[in-house]
Amino acid sequence: MQPVTLAEALELAAFGGKAVQLGAALRAGLPSPPGFALPVSLVDAVAAGDPPARATVAALYAQLGGALAVRSSAVGEDSADASFAGQHLTVLNVRDAGAVVDAVVRVWESGRSASALAYRKKLGIAGEPQVAVVVQRLIDAECAGVLFTRNPINGADERLIEATWGLGEAVVAGLVTPDQFRISRTGAILARTAGHKDLAILPQPDGGTAEVELDSARAAQLCLTDAQLADLHALATRCEQVYGGTQDLEWAFAAGRLYLLQRRALTR
Repeated sequence: MQPVTLAEALELAAFGGKAVQLGAALRAGLPSPPGFALPVSLVDAVAAGDPPARATVAALYAQLGGALAVRSSAVGEDSADASFAGQHLTVLNVRDAGAVVDAVVRVWESGRSASALAYRKKLGIAGEPQVAVVVQRLIDAECAGVLFTRNPINGADERLIEATWGLGEAVVAGLVTPDQFRISRTGAILARTAGHKDLAILPQPDGGTAEVELDSARAAQLCLTDAQLADLHALATRCEQVYGGTQDLEWAFAAGRLYLLQRRALTR
């Protein structure tokens, strides 16, 4: 089976939850970066070393160009019952065709890691992991983070935003204490709490990322303006309209523009 553009990713069994969710975002006009969805069968072939499959994946680099992000989209991932958040690998700032192939193999392997298999067992998911992959243009974020449309801490009907400088992986991986913002359902800012963002994950010129130390003033400075919070509130509202239910979003701002990077239903 061949890769398709993300907007064409419709089948959960072939392309996994993350790709299908992003495909729905693009079809609805939400601000997600362009990319491709690689089906499970193609990813399995790449991991097995099949030369035609590897050539197919390598060719995607020329079509997207620049710096890419390679993310897992395993079947069952980002579903209403299981997020698999943090279980599968994301490879950022991939900068050549061979590195795209290597990243796909690494993502496939991460679906078979001890922690991922234990998570599957805990949820009662039987059978061999089926790992599809998303290859997307990387957003070189000035600030990024997560947004929940219901407060996961106390269940309040409000937006909870966590944000940091640079790429959002610093928040997802727990490397910083992020800024925290609470917004009412009507868009009123309820609270702004500065975190301690003493490092940022930044893309490097030759590929990959690095943890860069920030000075104390930058670490304590709020990384979102009220205008950006309004943009995030509007994005959350639009996602509720498109998908229904509660939203767990990953987002980034770059060059003054807001991007939706991932969307899943909010799970416990």
